[in-house]
Amino acid sequence: MNTDCLAALGGHFGWADWAVVVGYFALTTWIGHALSGKQATIHDFFLGGRRMPWYAVSGSIIATEISAVTFIGVPAVIFAAGGNFTYLQLGVFGTLFARIIVGFVLVPAYYRKEIYSPYDYMGNQLGEGARRISTLLFSIGGVLAQSARVYLTALILRVILHNELMWIQNITGISPLVSAVMVIGAVSILWTLMGGISTVIWTDVMLFLVFVIGAIAAFCIVGMKVDGGFSEVFRLGTEAGKFKFWDFRTGLTHPYTFWAAIIASTWGGLGLYGTDQLLAQRMFCCKNARAARWAIISSTASQGVTLMVLLVGVGLYGYYRQHPLTGDALAQYHLDHDSIFPIFIMQVIPVGLKGLIIAGIFAAAISSLDSIMAALSQTLMSAFYLPLRARKLGKVYHDPANRTMDPGREERRNVRVSRIFVLISGMVLCLMALLVDIVRQHYDGILNLALAMAGYASGGLLAGFALAFFPLRIDGRGYLWSGPLSVLCVFALVWHQDWTHWVCWGIGAVLLVTWVWGLWSQRKADRCAPSSAENHQEKQRQLQCDVRSTSILIFGIALAMWLNYAAYWHGQPSETGAPTYIVIAWPWYPVLGSIVAFVWGYLLARPRSANPTAHEV
Repeated sequence: MNTDCLAALGGHFGWADWAVVVGYFALTTWIGHALSGKQATIHDFFLGGRRMPWYAVSGSIIATEISAVTFIGVPAVIFAAGGNFTYLQLGVFGTLFARIIVGFVLVPAYYRKEIYSPYDYMGNQLGEGARRISTLLFSIGGVLAQSARVYLTALILRVILHNELMWIQNITGISPLVSAVMVIGAVSILWTLMGGISTVIWTDVMLFLVFVIGAIAAFCIVGMKVDGGFSEVFRLGTEAGKFKFWDFRTGLTHPYTFWAAIIASTWGGLGLYGTDQLLAQRMFCCKNARAARWAIISSTASQGVTLMVLLVGVGLYGYYRQHPLTGDALAQYHLDHDSIFPIFIMQVIPVGLKGLIIAGIFAAAISSLDSIMAALSQTLMSAFYLPLRARKLGKVYHDPANRTMDPGREERRNVRVSRIFVLISGMVLCLMALLVDIVRQHYDGILNLALAMAGYASGGLLAGFALAFFPLRIDGRGYLWSGPLSVLCVFALVWHQDWTHWVCWGIGAVLLVTWVWGLWSQRKADRCAPSSAENHQEKQRQLQCDVRSTSILIFGIALAMWLNYAAYWHGQPSETGAPTYIVIAWPWYPVLGSIVAFVWGYLLARPRSANPTAHEV
């Protein structure tokens, strides 16, 4: 955003606004600390002792799902020419169906054992390699998606708090955008470190409440500012087709269609609510499977918040029909269409209420950020640190004769390391938020950017659960390769610039070389083993299997290359003669990713042994 232009828009963030924001966050911090309880073990830190009530978990899921991207991006979509309510189809149909399936199918599977994440479930079924690769996929998708949300909120704060952030820049030399990201990151890290997932959930409940109040207040103010009130808002919106809900167009290039809602959004929702630790972690904090089912299904109430934000967009359309954008405001809107609501906040929202709405936007960003930090910390602990720590301690830790090992001391150490992971995750997310601006130019609006980012890896996570859940009797070797291959295929489908060809070829070469090196190492070890006629036949059979698997992997890499080039071949030349390409809508990313990860995960796998966790793939 052009802050010089926005600084001239008028409006002021006064002391009353600051009092509302500071008072709200002070109250939320106190409540989160008071209700967090004692964090003596990682069971408490990451699962809340499994004592969280379902309604609090449901509110936390909604607060995490509804971010500042929704608050700012959705009104911009509705306000724009041709904008309408078709976006709501994805939630009314797709995410509702997905939540029901997650509640009745995935939740019971997770609650059969005490686990901390869906990736623990995959690891128990497919081996430790599957746990690690699913953790890495989640980390990639989570960092990409949430950094986009932090970036947008930082842009908003840079606009609203322009004078304050410029004052900081004059003193420290830190740019306003970096300062805004640092503020969001600092508050999020503080809340997460304070009490783990319990604090995150209870503060999310408070964030959810202020978000709803802010959305209602914004809609009421817009309606009151329009000559003729709400009736005129609805009349203007109806004339412009803003309330259009159904879109039955076919094809994969339109994101908000009935078919995308029924098929792609449901498909992707299974991954989002069932296998993405960002939201799934909440379910593991409930007392039992029944409470977790209630929590995930009742969180469908988030669509009510989305509806309210959509109405804000209609109200903005009605207001600016009567009071058209002019001067610096018009120039800023042409520079960035996502800035329409911040422009309205700066110019129209009265002092005091402006602070409430900014608190809601700020709260939504923090809710998403502290959630992803807790989720990243937990998954990294389970997949990497705890296994390494267990190997280091060895049998000494479990030896009753050893008096030097204190289990309580080890638990306290784990909690400290968990907090270190939270801190590192927060720093990485803030750094990535500063890099999002480069990627943003590829997407039509910040809403599509944020929703698309998670789609790169969510399909691979859903496929990992399917490979573990269905009685396929295979190990996790195939998933080790199909998971990264699915991300490569989605990337190849989405990006088509010249540099992306080299990226695809490079990643494909790394996958193939690593695969061949692993087979060669195994063959070298087999040659050193004692040989017999029976062993020789088994080695020949294994060699044939490896040749077949290598061919399957090469075919998967070739598929990614084809996806990277095919959109060019089918695109129409632009008016300037430059090549164009087909752009697949983001709801279909998880569909492609999960198909690739599941098919190649099955074809490249070996029969499962009696002890899957012992596999070294």
